[in-house]
Amino acid sequence: MDQPFVVGSLSTPIGPVPQISPSLSRPDRLGSYKARWGIRRMHYTVDPGLYALGTPDANSPVLVTANYKMTFDRLREAVAGWNLWILVLDTRGINVWCAAGKGTFSTDELVKRIKASGLVRVVTHRKIILPQLSGPGVSAHWVKQLSGFRVTYGPIRAVDLSAFLKNGLKAPPEMRLKTFTFIERLVLTPMEIVGAGKVALYILPLLFLLGGLGGPGPFWANALDYGLFAIAAIVSAIFTGAVLAPVFLPWIPGRAFALKGVWTGLLAVILLAFWRAGHPVAWFGSLELWAWLLIILAVSAYLSMNFTGASTYTSLSGVKKEMRYALPLEIGAGALGLLLWLLSRFLA
Repeated sequence: MDQPFVVGSLSTPIGPVPQISPSLSRPDRLGSYKARWGIRRMHYTVDPGLYALGTPDANSPVLVTANYKMTFDRLREAVAGWNLWILVLDTRGINVWCAAGKGTFSTDELVKRIKASGLVRVVTHRKIILPQLSGPGVSAHWVKQLSGFRVTYGPIRAVDLSAFLKNGLKAPPEMRLKTFTFIERLVLTPMEIVGAGKVALYILPLLFLLGGLGGPGPFWANALDYGLFAIAAIVSAIFTGAVLAPVFLPWIPGRAFALKGVWTGLLAVILLAFWRAGHPVAWFGSLELWAWLLIILAVSAYLSMNFTGASTYTSLSGVKKEMRYALPLEIGAGALGLLLWLLSRFLA
């Protein structure tokens, strides 16, 4: 009852049920923005249980969702104007699709939450509407057998729910198709940037200092030259793997995500090579560039593979197959590149 989106309570046979607002406040939108950037992402949750939107009665529809607050917010905003019940499962703060794959949006959790909420006493019908993307985690016939409630799968997108409800719980083919547009790919990149950036915060100062070792000049002069170049190379690899690869995913050659990361990483290598071309390069300079070629391609390929779990282009078996051959190659290339770079520092 003390959650900020709760605006009152509705009297029911099981007692007062929290009544929620369909409108998102400024803190709601700010919270979603912060979650996009990984700020307290796993703590951005809603208390599991039964909620009322508007003034539902015993005949009103029951929608089921995850307790990731961004998912909950999209749902309540999409069905503004309707009187219905929303049953929130405890998915450990994970969205519907990922929770279904991880097993937290599951048959057991759904049946448990139906019983714990007292839903059977709140509504006279025995129908619940689940997100289509929860399908991999829920066995509809077991839900019916264990709880008495019949599962209907709603459309993929929350914004289509209002039309789905008006259409008698029928979804045309376009409501069953999961898109993965330019914008939908772009909004996923901040989480990857932040994740890689946290690791880079430890690595970049070390590379800067290592860049000062060896070389033709004094320590700090070398660090400002070779160390800053190393920082630029790592930042470029993060950008190509975590941003360019997913954003331009459909147009990059190859089916494997790691290969797509190699292509975008190669672009960074070419640009860095042109930047470095003005530097007085002896044979060890070429060794340096070969080192960063391996490192950048390895980092970019690894980061691009993170999007296999968010893409509509992949399958579980395909992802496992790609990881079996790509991960060892990425680790080997990265390690060899680092060794070559350290050699280039002391062979200067």
